[in-house]
Amino acid sequence: MDTEEVISLVRGAAKLGVRKVRFTGGEPLLRRDIVEIIERTSSIDGIDDIGLTTNALLLENLAPALKKAGLKRINISLDTLRENRYLEMTGGRIQKVFKGIEAAQKAGFNSIKINSVLIKDFNEDEIVDLCELTRERDIHVRFIELMPMGDSTSWSSQHYLSSKTVLERCPDLRLVDREYAASPSLLYSYPEGKGRVGIINPLSDKFCSSCNRIRVTSQGRLKLCLHSDREIDLLTALRRGESIERIIQDALTSKPSEHKLEEGEYISKNMVSIGG
Repeated sequence: MDTEEVISLVRGAAKLGVRKVRFTGGEPLLRRDIVEIIERTSSIDGIDDIGLTTNALLLENLAPALKKAGLKRINISLDTLRENRYLEMTGGRIQKVFKGIEAAQKAGFNSIKINSVLIKDFNEDEIVDLCELTRERDIHVRFIELMPMGDSTSWSSQHYLSSKTVLERCPDLRLVDREYAASPSLLYSYPEGKGRVGIINPLSDKFCSSCNRIRVTSQGRLKLCLHSDREIDLLTALRRGESIERIIQDALTSKPSEHKLEEGEYISKNMVSIGG
Protein backbone atom coordinates (compact mmCIF):
# COMPACT_ATOMS: atom_id res chain seq x y z
CA MET A 1 0.00 0.00 0.00
CA ASP A 2 1.18 3.51 -0.70
CA THR A 3 0.75 6.41 1.70
CA GLU A 4 -2.66 7.48 0.41
CA GLU A 5 -4.03 3.94 0.56
CA VAL A 6 -2.89 3.47 4.15
CA ILE A 7 -4.55 6.72 5.18
CA SER A 8 -7.75 5.87 3.28
CA LEU A 9 -8.04 2.54 5.10
CA VAL A 10 -7.43 4.13 8.50
CA ARG A 11 -9.98 6.84 7.72
CA GLY A 12 -12.55 4.20 6.78
CA ALA A 13 -11.91 2.25 9.97
CA ALA A 14 -12.22 5.43 12.04
CA LYS A 15 -15.67 6.07 10.58
CA LEU A 16 -16.70 2.69 11.98
CA GLY A 17 -15.52 3.53 15.49
CA VAL A 18 -11.87 2.46 15.52
CA ARG A 19 -10.04 4.73 17.95
CA LYS A 20 -6.68 3.02 18.33
CA VAL A 21 -4.20 2.31 15.54
CA ARG A 22 -0.89 0.48 15.71
CA PHE A 23 1.68 0.29 12.92
CA THR A 24 3.73 -2.87 13.01
CA GLY A 25 5.53 -5.21 10.63
CA GLY A 26 7.91 -6.51 9.46
CA GLU A 27 9.66 -3.30 10.44
CA PRO A 28 7.57 -0.14 9.97
CA LEU A 29 10.53 2.23 10.36
CA LEU A 30 11.87 0.94 7.04
CA ARG A 31 9.08 2.86 5.32
CA ARG A 32 10.38 6.24 4.20
CA ASP A 33 6.90 7.69 4.66
CA ILE A 34 6.36 6.40 8.21
CA VAL A 35 6.57 9.86 9.82
CA GLU A 36 4.09 11.24 7.26
CA ILE A 37 1.76 8.30 7.86
CA ILE A 38 1.82 8.90 11.63
CA GLU A 39 1.27 12.63 11.19
CA ARG A 40 -1.67 12.22 8.83
CA THR A 41 -3.21 9.45 10.96
CA SER A 42 -3.10 11.71 14.01
CA SER A 43 -5.22 14.26 12.16
CA ILE A 44 -7.99 11.78 11.29
CA ASP A 45 -11.23 12.46 13.13
CA GLY A 46 -11.83 9.84 15.81
CA ILE A 47 -8.28 8.46 16.08
CA ASP A 48 -7.00 9.30 19.56
CA ASP A 49 -4.22 6.76 20.13
CA ILE A 50 -1.41 5.76 17.76
CA GLY A 51 1.18 3.10 18.56
CA LEU A 52 4.09 1.52 16.75
CA THR A 53 5.93 -1.78 17.16
CA THR A 54 9.57 -1.76 16.09
CA ASN A 55 12.88 -3.55 16.55
CA ALA A 56 14.27 -0.07 17.42
CA LEU A 57 17.36 -0.37 15.21
CA LEU A 58 16.35 2.81 13.36
CA LEU A 59 14.62 4.50 16.28
CA GLU A 60 17.49 6.66 17.53
CA ASN A 61 17.25 9.13 14.65
CA LEU A 62 13.50 8.92 14.12
CA ALA A 63 12.19 9.19 17.70
CA PRO A 64 11.91 13.02 17.84
CA ALA A 65 10.12 13.23 14.47
CA LEU A 66 7.72 10.41 15.40
CA LYS A 67 6.86 12.12 18.67
CA LYS A 68 6.22 15.43 16.93
CA ALA A 69 4.06 13.66 14.32
CA GLY A 70 1.68 12.39 17.01
CA LEU A 71 2.92 8.90 17.92
CA LYS A 72 1.97 8.10 21.52
CA ARG A 73 3.18 4.57 22.22
CA ILE A 74 6.21 2.51 21.24
CA ASN A 75 6.55 -1.26 21.61
CA ILE A 76 10.04 -2.66 21.10
CA SER A 77 10.55 -6.29 20.12
CA LEU A 78 13.51 -7.55 22.17
CA ASP A 79 13.83 -11.19 23.16
CA THR A 80 17.25 -10.98 24.82
CA LEU A 81 19.46 -8.44 26.59
CA ARG A 82 22.67 -10.23 25.67
CA GLU A 83 24.73 -8.91 22.78
CA ASN A 84 25.89 -12.26 21.41
CA ARG A 85 22.40 -13.78 21.56
CA TYR A 86 20.89 -10.78 19.84
CA LEU A 87 23.49 -10.94 17.10
CA GLU A 88 22.87 -14.67 16.66
CA MET A 89 19.12 -14.23 16.47
CA THR A 90 18.82 -11.07 14.37
CA GLY A 91 22.20 -10.26 12.85
CA GLY A 92 21.87 -6.76 14.38
CA ARG A 93 23.70 -4.85 17.10
CA ILE A 94 21.86 -4.62 20.40
CA GLN A 95 23.55 -1.33 21.30
CA LYS A 96 21.52 0.32 18.55
CA VAL A 97 18.36 -0.91 20.28
CA PHE A 98 19.45 0.53 23.62
CA LYS A 99 20.27 3.86 21.94
CA GLY A 100 16.84 3.80 20.32
CA ILE A 101 15.17 3.31 23.71
CA GLU A 102 17.17 6.17 25.21
CA ALA A 103 16.28 8.43 22.28
CA ALA A 104 12.58 7.61 22.68
CA GLN A 105 12.69 8.48 26.37
CA LYS A 106 14.50 11.75 25.64
CA ALA A 107 11.91 12.57 22.98
CA GLY A 108 9.21 12.36 25.64
CA PHE A 109 7.65 8.95 25.10
CA ASN A 110 6.33 7.82 28.47
CA SER A 111 4.76 4.59 27.28
CA ILE A 112 7.58 2.32 26.15
CA LYS A 113 7.03 -1.41 26.19
CA ILE A 114 9.48 -4.21 25.52
CA ASN A 115 7.92 -7.30 23.96
CA SER A 116 9.83 -10.51 24.69
CA VAL A 117 8.76 -13.85 23.28
CA LEU A 118 9.45 -16.68 25.73
CA ILE A 119 11.62 -19.31 24.06
CA LYS A 120 12.63 -22.48 25.85
CA ASP A 121 16.39 -23.15 25.80
CA PHE A 122 17.03 -19.63 24.50
CA ASN A 123 16.02 -16.81 26.82
CA GLU A 124 14.35 -18.46 29.82
CA ASP A 125 17.50 -17.68 31.85
CA GLU A 126 16.91 -13.96 31.21
CA ILE A 127 13.40 -13.71 32.62
CA VAL A 128 14.61 -12.21 35.90
CA ASP A 129 16.92 -9.74 34.14
CA LEU A 130 14.09 -8.56 31.89
CA CYS A 131 11.73 -8.13 34.83
CA GLU A 132 14.38 -6.19 36.73
CA LEU A 133 14.24 -3.49 34.05
CA THR A 134 10.88 -2.44 35.51
CA ARG A 135 12.16 -1.76 39.01
CA GLU A 136 14.11 1.42 38.37
CA ARG A 137 12.78 2.55 34.98
CA ASP A 138 9.32 3.44 33.74
CA ILE A 139 9.46 0.67 31.13
CA HIS A 140 6.93 -2.10 30.71
CA VAL A 141 8.18 -5.58 29.80
CA ARG A 142 5.63 -7.95 28.25
CA PHE A 143 6.28 -11.67 27.93
CA ILE A 144 4.47 -13.37 25.06
CA GLU A 145 4.08 -17.10 24.67
CA LEU A 146 5.64 -18.53 21.53
CA MET A 147 2.87 -19.25 19.02
CA PRO A 148 2.99 -22.00 16.39
CA MET A 149 2.65 -20.31 13.01
CA GLY A 150 3.69 -20.91 9.42
CA ASP A 151 7.05 -22.53 8.75
CA SER A 152 8.01 -22.50 12.44
CA THR A 153 5.05 -24.52 13.72
CA SER A 154 7.09 -27.59 14.66
CA TRP A 155 10.00 -25.56 16.05
CA SER A 156 7.64 -23.38 18.11
CA SER A 157 6.00 -26.40 19.67
CA GLN A 158 9.39 -27.76 20.74
CA HIS A 159 10.47 -24.44 22.26
CA TYR A 160 7.18 -23.43 23.86
CA LEU A 161 7.47 -22.08 27.39
CA SER A 162 4.43 -21.22 29.48
CA SER A 163 4.35 -17.62 30.67
CA LYS A 164 3.60 -18.98 34.15
CA THR A 165 7.36 -19.49 34.31
CA VAL A 166 7.69 -15.71 34.73
CA LEU A 167 5.76 -15.77 38.01
CA GLU A 168 7.70 -18.81 39.18
CA ARG A 169 11.04 -17.06 38.56
CA CYS A 170 9.87 -13.70 39.95
CA PRO A 171 7.61 -14.51 42.93
CA ASP A 172 7.69 -10.91 44.22
CA LEU A 173 5.55 -9.70 41.32
CA ARG A 174 2.04 -8.65 42.32
CA LEU A 175 -1.06 -8.47 40.10
CA VAL A 176 -2.25 -4.93 39.29
CA ASP A 177 -5.16 -3.53 37.26
CA ARG A 178 -5.20 -3.94 33.46
CA GLU A 179 -4.60 -0.88 31.27
CA TYR A 180 -8.04 -1.31 29.71
CA ALA A 181 -10.73 -4.00 29.60
CA ALA A 182 -9.73 -5.52 26.23
CA SER A 183 -6.00 -5.55 26.98
CA PRO A 184 -4.47 -8.94 26.10
CA SER A 185 -1.97 -8.82 28.97
CA LEU A 186 -2.25 -9.49 32.68
CA LEU A 187 -0.20 -6.84 34.49
CA TYR A 188 2.13 -7.28 37.44
CA SER A 189 4.64 -5.09 39.25
CA TYR A 190 7.20 -5.19 41.99
CA PRO A 191 5.97 -3.38 45.12
CA GLU A 192 8.51 -0.59 44.55
CA GLY A 193 8.71 -0.91 40.77
CA LYS A 194 8.31 2.04 38.42
CA GLY A 195 7.28 -0.09 35.44
CA ARG A 196 5.01 -3.06 34.83
CA VAL A 197 5.46 -6.68 33.79
CA GLY A 198 2.83 -7.94 31.36
CA ILE A 199 2.01 -11.54 30.54
CA ILE A 200 0.25 -12.45 27.30
CA ASN A 201 -1.06 -16.01 27.20
CA PRO A 202 -2.51 -16.80 23.76
CA LEU A 203 -2.08 -20.54 24.45
CA SER A 204 -2.24 -21.30 28.16
CA ASP A 205 -4.98 -18.76 28.96
CA LYS A 206 -6.38 -17.39 25.72
CA PHE A 207 -8.18 -14.05 25.73
CA CYS A 208 -10.33 -14.39 22.60
CA SER A 209 -13.55 -13.45 24.39
CA SER A 210 -12.29 -9.88 24.94
CA CYS A 211 -10.50 -9.44 21.59
CA ASN A 212 -11.66 -6.36 19.71
CA ARG A 213 -8.81 -6.15 17.19
CA ILE A 214 -8.56 -6.40 13.44
CA ARG A 215 -5.40 -6.34 11.32
CA VAL A 216 -4.59 -5.11 7.85
CA THR A 217 -1.49 -6.53 6.17
CA SER A 218 0.92 -4.42 4.11
CA GLN A 219 -0.85 -5.82 1.03
CA GLY A 220 -4.13 -4.35 2.24
CA ARG A 221 -5.72 -7.62 3.32
CA LEU A 222 -8.03 -7.58 6.34
CA LYS A 223 -7.50 -10.28 8.99
CA LEU A 224 -10.25 -10.67 11.56
CA CYS A 225 -8.16 -13.09 13.64
CA LEU A 226 -4.39 -13.45 13.79
CA HIS A 227 -4.72 -17.24 13.82
CA SER A 228 -7.04 -17.58 10.84
CA ASP A 229 -5.94 -17.93 7.22
CA ARG A 230 -9.02 -16.03 6.08
CA GLU A 231 -8.16 -12.64 4.56
CA ILE A 232 -10.33 -10.05 2.84
CA ASP A 233 -8.85 -7.96 0.02
CA LEU A 234 -9.51 -4.34 0.95
CA LEU A 235 -6.85 -2.87 -1.30
CA THR A 236 -8.41 -4.07 -4.56
CA ALA A 237 -11.78 -2.81 -3.38
CA LEU A 238 -10.25 0.55 -2.48
CA ARG A 239 -8.64 0.88 -5.91
CA ARG A 240 -11.99 0.11 -7.53
CA GLY A 241 -13.63 2.89 -5.56
CA GLU A 242 -15.79 0.52 -3.48
CA SER A 243 -16.92 1.33 0.06
CA ILE A 244 -14.25 0.10 2.48
CA GLU A 245 -16.49 0.83 5.47
CA ARG A 246 -19.22 -1.47 4.17
CA ILE A 247 -16.77 -4.32 3.50
CA ILE A 248 -15.22 -4.03 6.95
CA GLN A 249 -18.58 -3.79 8.66
CA ASP A 250 -19.91 -6.85 6.82
CA ALA A 251 -16.72 -8.79 7.61
CA LEU A 252 -16.94 -8.05 11.32
CA THR A 253 -20.13 -10.05 11.60
CA SER A 254 -18.05 -13.18 10.87
CA LYS A 255 -15.12 -12.47 13.18
CA PRO A 256 -14.17 -15.86 14.72
CA SER A 257 -15.16 -16.26 18.36
CA GLU A 258 -11.81 -17.86 19.21
CA HIS A 259 -8.67 -19.43 17.74
CA LYS A 260 -8.13 -23.19 17.61
CA LEU A 261 -4.42 -23.44 18.42
CA GLU A 262 -5.02 -25.89 21.24
CA GLU A 263 -6.73 -28.16 18.71
CA GLY A 264 -3.75 -28.05 16.34
CA GLU A 265 -5.26 -25.63 13.80
CA TYR A 266 -2.37 -23.40 12.70
CA ILE A 267 -2.13 -20.77 9.98
CA SER A 268 0.17 -21.10 6.98
CA LYS A 269 1.70 -17.60 7.07
CA ASN A 270 4.65 -16.50 9.17
CA MET A 271 4.16 -13.63 11.63
CA VAL A 272 6.52 -11.36 9.68
CA SER A 273 4.12 -11.59 6.71
CA ILE A 274 1.12 -10.57 8.79
CA GLY A 275 2.16 -7.88 11.23
CA GLY A 276 3.15 -8.83 14.76
